[in-house]
Amino acid sequence: MMSLLRDGWDRFLLYFPLISMGLLASGTYWLVRSTPPANGLVVQKPVQHEPDYFMRDFSVRTFDAQGRVRTEVIGTQARHYPDTLWLEIDAIRVRSFDEQGRLTTATANRGLTNEDSSEVQLMGNAVVVRDADAAKTGPTAQRMEYRGEFLHAFMNTDRVRSHKPVVMLRGQDRFSADRMDFDNVEQTLQLSGRVRGTLMPPHVAQP
Repeated sequence: MMSLLRDGWDRFLLYFPLISMGLLASGTYWLVRSTPPANGLVVQKPVQHEPDYFMRDFSVRTFDAQGRVRTEVIGTQARHYPDTLWLEIDAIRVRSFDEQGRLTTATANRGLTNEDSSEVQLMGNAVVVRDADAAKTGPTAQRMEYRGEFLHAFMNTDRVRSHKPVVMLRGQDRFSADRMDFDNVEQTLQLSGRVRGTLMPPHVAQP
């Protein structure tokens, strides 16, 4: 019996350093996991592309310095994404007024808009219409309409782009192309791909 006890004790002493190192390693791992970050800093998780709030059957307006409505965004449902700060809107409708009070409207099956609604991406049956300017004459004053499956509208700078087929109507004139970049401020129109245009003669008043 005494020899068995001595053998057991000898084996315990033999493996004791290994057991102690295992316990020490386990305790150190637990301590590191349990200790908060230095200086009270909290490690922030990366922001993921997931909506942080929703809106249904809503209308959002922005105003200028004089209290006039600058833009109005309407939709059946919206999802806000904190990583991009954009709203994804179903059945989007946008009304935007420039400094002269001229109205531009935009509609689509779905849209993306930034926080101040100055930039709108329209997808599916996209239509942008800028009203005619009754105070001016010539091509720049005519009613403008853009149609396509994708339109990227810059509401404040009166610019419309598309990398997909689009149709543009200016008064009675009609243009179509695979890609378009129209800047109304600079009065430049870039059409590329398969480009077609129909120009109607100006109306001449009868004497």
